[in-house]
Order: sequence, then C-alpha cells, then structure tokens
Amino acid sequence: MAIAKRGLVLGATAVAVAAVTVTGAGIHLSQSKAFFEESPKELVDEVWQLIDRNYVDATFNQVDWDSVRTEYLERSYTDSEEAYTAIREMLEQLDDPYTRFMDPQEFRNMQIDTSGELTGVGIQISQDEETNEIVVVSPIEDTPAFEAGIRSQDVITAIDGETTEGMDLSDAVSKIRGPVGSSVTITVDREGRTIDFEISRARIEIHPVRYSFQEGEEGTVGYIRLTQFSANAASEMQEAIKALEEREVTGYILDLRSNPGGLLYSSIDIARMWLEDGTIVSTVNRQGVVDEEAADHQALTDRPLVVIVDGGSASASEILSGALQDNDRAVLVGTRTFGKGLVQSVRSLADGSGVAVTVAKYLTPSGRDINKHGIDPDVEIELSEEEREALAESRDRIGTPDDPQFAEALDVLTQEIRASRSPDLTRVTGQ
Repeated sequence: MAIAKRGLVLGATAVAVAAVTVTGAGIHLSQSKAFFEESPKELVDEVWQLIDRNYVDATFNQVDWDSVRTEYLERSYTDSEEAYTAIREMLEQLDDPYTRFMDPQEFRNMQIDTSGELTGVGIQISQDEETNEIVVVSPIEDTPAFEAGIRSQDVITAIDGETTEGMDLSDAVSKIRGPVGSSVTITVDREGRTIDFEISRARIEIHPVRYSFQEGEEGTVGYIRLTQFSANAASEMQEAIKALEEREVTGYILDLRSNPGGLLYSSIDIARMWLEDGTIVSTVNRQGVVDEEAADHQALTDRPLVVIVDGGSASASEILSGALQDNDRAVLVGTRTFGKGLVQSVRSLADGSGVAVTVAKYLTPSGRDINKHGIDPDVEIELSEEEREALAESRDRIGTPDDPQFAEALDVLTQEIRASRSPDLTRVTGQ
C-alpha cells in the first residue's frame, strides 16, 4: 500500500491543539446525512468497516472483530447519540487511545487549519497505554499553556475540577478546548506535587522555526529551533537554512526539544534538506507492506549537525532525528525521546462525525521500531529540576551557553567541525 503521506498524521498526541489533515472525506450531502440520522446503525457499521479494512493490527489487538460487529449490529439505536456511545464502546475494545471516534462537534474541533493558526491553550496530550493517565507530551512554545508553566510529562489529574480518572482522550480534549477568551483550570501531578494552572484560551499564530547564529570556537554556528511540524514548518526551515548558509556558518544545532510532532510529510520534507541520500523512514501497514521515503539528492547543506532532543520530542521529531542518526548525518544530544511511532488516518463520516484510525507504524532507516521505547541520544545529558526551572523562568536562556543541553551540543558540534576539517580526528557520530 502506498501511503499518501499528505493525508496522514502521526499518532503521538491528541488534538487539544494540533495540526492535522483530514482524509477520506465523507459525502457531506443533506440526503446522506439524513440517511444516517434515520439509520444510526449504518453509522456504527461504517466505523466497523473502516477499522476492519485499515487498522494496523490484523488481530485487532487480539479482539474477535467479527463478533464485535455481530454484537453491535444486533442492537437497536433510537438516535445518533446512542450510536455514538456504541461506537466509542466498540473502539475501546481495541485498547488503542489513538483510534477514536469524534462526534460532529469534536470532529469540527479537530479540523484545525494546518497553516499554523490554532485555537486553544497550546498543549499536546497523550493517554498512557498502561495507566490510562492523561499525560502532557509537550506545551507548544509561546502559547498560554507554555506561558503558564505546563511541562512535558505532567500528568493531568483534573480539568475544571473534574477528575480525569476513567476519562478518555477525546473527552479530555473537548474539556480543555473552548471559546477564545474563556479559561480552563488544569490540575497536574508533577513528580508527586499537585499544581493548578488557570489558563485563558486563545487564538495562536505559530511560526514553528526560529533561528540565530553565534560565534563558536570554530567560527559562526547556526542555531535552529523547530517547535512543531505544521504545514509551514518546511518552508520556514528552508528559509532558515538558506539564511544561515549565506552567513557561511561552520555547523548547525537543530533543537527539537518539546516538539510534539505533527504532519508526516513535513518531517520528510525537512529531512531532505539535511540528507543528500539514504532512507528517511519506512511506514509499515498490517499486511507488512513497506512504503519507504528517501532523500532526493537536494540537501541544502552538508555542514556538521547536532540535534538536541528530549522526552517531549515525539512522532515527527523522532522520524527526523532517527533518520539523521541512522544515516550518520547528525549527533543526537539530550535525553531519550517520547516513543510514539504510530500513523493515523482521519476519516470524516456522512453525518459530520469522524474517526481516527491507526493505520501504520513507522521504522527508522535501520529498522528500529521506536514506538514506546523512543530514540536514545548519542550523548546523554539530563537537566536537573533546578536547571529546568531556570530555563522555564528565563526562556531567553534557551539556545545559549546558559542552557546546559545546548552548551553540550555546542561542544559536540565543535568536535564535529574539527573532525570534518581533519578526517583523522575521532568524531562523535557513529561511536
């Protein structure tokens, strides 16, 4: 199966605020909508069929999917709401928080323009597959959640005072989202401490790429911070690399910390800017069919590269960092990444609702399945709690020598630049 990458999102996060592309658009005709309103059982079967044809696991996570169909089609449904409840129950049996049903309002919330303008508080969230806890993958920079101090790995325990115990991911998303200007109180558990954040929802215009340069021991070094793989990320990345190339930088530091991912095609496009050749990523569906994406000999630079990652670097960030690491194109510095390697296809249904279906998993060029484990850096450096607090309070320190992970990355890059000039020197890459 050739996967149309522009119609796929990476299943690392839920869509409290996310950039997604909707595929498989349903027939939005009044006649079709009326049909489903009159026969909600047909909607239940439509969702069952989508899972049956597309779900990544042919065993349906050891569920007898044919028996599930029989059970739910034997029921009577008086209205759409009963059908929605049944569909959610049906999908819960897959034990996959990323395959989920959205009623029309939830689906409208998900259909966010991928141009980079979002509405919400600015967090990406996930549901732990073992504990069912709602976990923050990452706050998006320069959003209300980021400004309030929410961090990657915070466990959301309550939303506006309502406990999240037993709450599914889509319900949590719906409760966090809301009109611009309204507020929501998010209670988190952070390493045993309970913290309340009252956050005002906003319309957020995101520019995912920032860049700067500074003098290093081996000349001018380019620094690029990529915060999200939205539809405008590749064009902004291209502009950043070209601007820094004009300054004849000696090497680059690419910062993917707290980048929760986004669009699959965006990560591929950006990887091609750094890689001249080699495989970028393979997506594997349930038949084992591999769809491989590779570099296209159009790299914008071949200068030494160091990538900073952490536990908030997820999905598309892991595709990019895994491709650069496996191809010996970059040295990874920081801590292990988040570990979500699932791809979802988002389908609209005729009554205005929608369903997200996990359709594939992705592998790095060397064949690593990073789902759950994540990607280990070449050089590990963990921030202490005090260092995290300092960077959170003074964000202008990020990407400077006052940022310990950046300082380590700069040291590693200096070694790489020297080694590129003197091939007999030992490089960090490949050790």
